[in-house]
Amino acid sequence: MIFKDYDFLQNYDLKNFEEKVKIYKELLSKFNRIHNLTHLKNIDENIFDSIKILDFYDFSKAKNIADIGSGAGFPAVFLAFLLQSNFHLFEPNPKKAAFLRTLKIECELPNLHIYKEKVQEYKNTFKADIITSRALMDVKPLLEICKNLKDENTVFILWKGSEIYQELENIKDYEIFENNLRRYCILK
Repeated sequence: MIFKDYDFLQNYDLKNFEEKVKIYKELLSKFNRIHNLTHLKNIDENIFDSIKILDFYDFSKAKNIADIGSGAGFPAVFLAFLLQSNFHLFEPNPKKAAFLRTLKIECELPNLHIYKEKVQEYKNTFKADIITSRALMDVKPLLEICKNLKDENTVFILWKGSEIYQELENIKDYEIFENNLRRYCILK
């Protein structure tokens, strides 16, 4: 994938990003052979999906970003490759958390913090400016399990499919941006 072709990435260090993506792909391939972390076939498509939100939302003021159910790192890892914010990734699966920890070391990402626990069990030491999640669960239960990380200024950015409209019933103050089959939902 040639990232320089995307206008929304013009203000980022793409050389560094592409180097980290290369490390990510090699590490994922290695871990997948042993641990079967993900069944994704088109990694580039999923990387693009992870960073496309930068075309719709300005992350520049976010100091702390929490990602819930980080799995193999989509979307938070790729945002962390581009942004200076502190990323707090919550992944209770030991194999996936180990992958994320290894990735943090291999990519030299001091802004990446990995928690091998469920977010609702975390004894918080920070409030998130932004909470992200990609297709983990319905919106209302997600809002509930994240209550210890949010305050009145926290913004949720969710990677969802077409079902998002039903999930938002009785929820106000949101925006949805569409890109093909993806719905990027921003809850304020």
